[in-house]
Amino acid sequence: MRKINVLVVDDSAFIRKMIIDILSLDAEINIIDTAKNGKEALDKISNNKDIDVVTLDVEMPVMNGIDALKSIMKNNPMPVVMLSSLTKDGADLTIQALDIGAVDFITKPSNIFKINSNEIKKLIIDKVKTAAKVKVRPYNSNQTSFDYKTKESLIKINSNSCDKIENIVAIGTSTGGPRALQQVIPKINKDINAPIFIVQHMPPGFTKSLANRLNQISNIQVKEAQDGETVRNGVAYIAPGDRHINFVQSGKCIKIQLNDGEKVSGHKPSVDSMLYSLSKISFKKAICVLMTGMGSDGALGMKEIKKKENVITIAEDESTCVVFGMPKVAINLGVVDKVLKLDSIGEEINTLMGV
Repeated sequence: MRKINVLVVDDSAFIRKMIIDILSLDAEINIIDTAKNGKEALDKISNNKDIDVVTLDVEMPVMNGIDALKSIMKNNPMPVVMLSSLTKDGADLTIQALDIGAVDFITKPSNIFKINSNEIKKLIIDKVKTAAKVKVRPYNSNQTSFDYKTKESLIKINSNSCDKIENIVAIGTSTGGPRALQQVIPKINKDINAPIFIVQHMPPGFTKSLANRLNQISNIQVKEAQDGETVRNGVAYIAPGDRHINFVQSGKCIKIQLNDGEKVSGHKPSVDSMLYSLSKISFKKAICVLMTGMGSDGALGMKEIKKKENVITIAEDESTCVVFGMPKVAINLGVVDKVLKLDSIGEEINTLMGV
């Protein structure tokens, strides 16, 4: 069996060695080369056709990771996993990298020695091995560019008022999700008579940047969910990293309850946790969507909520998934009503909701 050849790119010799040591623990991975900046990485990629995956630091001298990624996706499209800091700027740049075409990202621990924990080692190895299987789409340089440092989502909602919630939309996604959500959420009509709840598997700090990005390009309002806030129609709520998004009903109002409990189906936030909670809420109609992602999170929750009346379930078609995992499990479980390509999902939500 051919090994996965990885190019490790980071300006820190220490981080390079750490990543090499971790990836070398897996017999299926081979470190084919290293580079200390984006320019050096591009030279090595152009001269070595055996590279399968690149791990790429975001912030580097000479040429940063974002500029290097744009060139890779334009000239030599291949799976790239970003290495990002936990700062706000790092999170914003990571969302931009996922827009451009990076498959996934790894966060640098605040304490650099934590990178040696078994959980983080497994995460890094799994992300690289998953990336090696991904179908990479070239970068379109004509797509809209946003200034992440100056644009913020400013959503001012009267927390004392309450919409009558009769319909709900729930979306779950993982690997490839940030880019997929940008092809779904902007298509949703601003007059939709439902809130939209989103679980995207991400660490703390990154979901707010994702919400801001989606809010800039969408007709509906998009925000990171806050504990205790009253749900409104026409607003999309993204579960914060490391918190489950659950719900409590009080009369006609629904309030968000963020839960710091154990992982569900291996994740926090978890799609299953969201759907289990929604299955206890009263509604007239619900649309549940599972999109690209590794693993099985969401399938059992979809099975549970399907026990209620007027629940329509949608899975993303394999042909447009970055990773056909979560949708595949739900389809095989027999709980999916419609299998749609990514570019059809947003319009289907509008049609089903009558807008």
